[in-house]
Amino acid sequence: MKNLLVAGVIALALPSFAQDVQHFKLNALPVKQVNALLTRSTISGEAGTIGYFTYQKGAVVPMHQHLNEQYSLITKGSVSVSIGGKEIIVKAGEGIIIPANVPHSFTALEDGTLDIDFFAPARMDWLAGTDNYYTATATTKDTATWNGHTTRPEMFATVSNAVGNISFTPRGELVYSHHPFFNPDIRVMKYDAENKRSTPFPNLAWNTPRSTDDQYLSSILGIRNDANGIIWMLDMGQRNNITPKLVGWNTRTDQLERIYYLPATALVPESQPNDMVVDTRHGVFVIADEGIGNGGDGSKASLIIVDMKTGAARRVLQGTRTTRPENTPTIISGKHLSVNHKDLLVGCDGITADASFEWLYYAPLNGKNLYRVRMEHLLNTQLTTSALDTLVETYATKPNNGGLSIDVEGNLYLTSMETNSVTVILAKDRSAHLLVADDNLLWPDGVSYNAADGYMYVSAAQVHLGAVFNKGQNKAKAPFYIYRFKPLAAGVPYK
Repeated sequence: MKNLLVAGVIALALPSFAQDVQHFKLNALPVKQVNALLTRSTISGEAGTIGYFTYQKGAVVPMHQHLNEQYSLITKGSVSVSIGGKEIIVKAGEGIIIPANVPHSFTALEDGTLDIDFFAPARMDWLAGTDNYYTATATTKDTATWNGHTTRPEMFATVSNAVGNISFTPRGELVYSHHPFFNPDIRVMKYDAENKRSTPFPNLAWNTPRSTDDQYLSSILGIRNDANGIIWMLDMGQRNNITPKLVGWNTRTDQLERIYYLPATALVPESQPNDMVVDTRHGVFVIADEGIGNGGDGSKASLIIVDMKTGAARRVLQGTRTTRPENTPTIISGKHLSVNHKDLLVGCDGITADASFEWLYYAPLNGKNLYRVRMEHLLNTQLTTSALDTLVETYATKPNNGGLSIDVEGNLYLTSMETNSVTVILAKDRSAHLLVADDNLLWPDGVSYNAADGYMYVSAAQVHLGAVFNKGQNKAKAPFYIYRFKPLAAGVPYK
């Protein structure tokens, strides 16, 4: 592939540009009444947000967590902070630093308590108005109340091309990949729910291949958003023979954020980087490589880890019991998914992480087991492949599945192609159940949680109806559908 034999990872970013100077007075900023006893003013720069809170006695910021590091300074009054199973009293003139992804709550102990907070990176949920935990009486719904019945998902949108994976802007707008299996002219789209129209994302130029450079999208399936408002697109590079890369587009500035090229050392000829986790806690991308590129049989499937700071990438667990496919053929309506009368067996595919990025969950598409590994073990460069493999847990049994997502209770959501459904694996006993199903949910692919409205979204890609599986005849046809459903508990943003 072009540029594939680079000696190391090349990471490109736009040159930094000066932002406007903002001079402000805290007591002159617009005030938002977030609940009966609490007001908030806020201002953001490019890399951080300041919050100015006024509490009355008894005001509560409910238990929540976020990907932003938080610095809180109490200038008047006092608060009780619940964190890590402890209560910490913070008085005037004192402060507290709360690391990213740590659950916490605040309770005011005096009237007129003033709290100045700084967050890094910027609070995109505040900017988008999706911080609904202040007034929520509960952030989750007990899974025990689910009656176990399979229901139908809501049809959210109809589009003209097959949808692969789905991500979201901070305001909850859908940004999705056109499934590369069908060689779409436009690789990535943004959906306008009000007008029911889709337009190229980030623009037409990025969806237009050319021979002069590789600053365009070639073959996109995996797509995820993060807490910074960046849409990350995983370019397999297969259609235009270019180096696979990760392209990050900042939806706040409408600018290219960064490109990470995947070096030859992190790839094999059979590589097909399919989906990913954007881990902003540890500063890495973890990519699922199916191992079926260029006629591969999945036996070299693996995980690829990319360091966000340096761009360094390495390949782990290649061809192990947890990444390679099992001999469990995909069978839809009695027909095997096969190429030239040989079952297509796909390796490491679905991938997600819990809210605190403690555990990574993943599985081959064809296989009866779902696996998990602690991120601290996965990122330990001193562990050999065999040593790391022993630390990977067999978490639960599952059907053949594509996409994977998770909620705050640890329930896992898997797209089940063979049954036109989404399966849930309950955290309480690791049992698998059909959650939602629909006759038109043909080849459910990506499943992602939208923090703006509390729904999980899932695509119906019709991959099994493509020409390669049907004697050269493409039986997939428009319209193509995007569905949504309420998870059993609040989903984990950005997954």
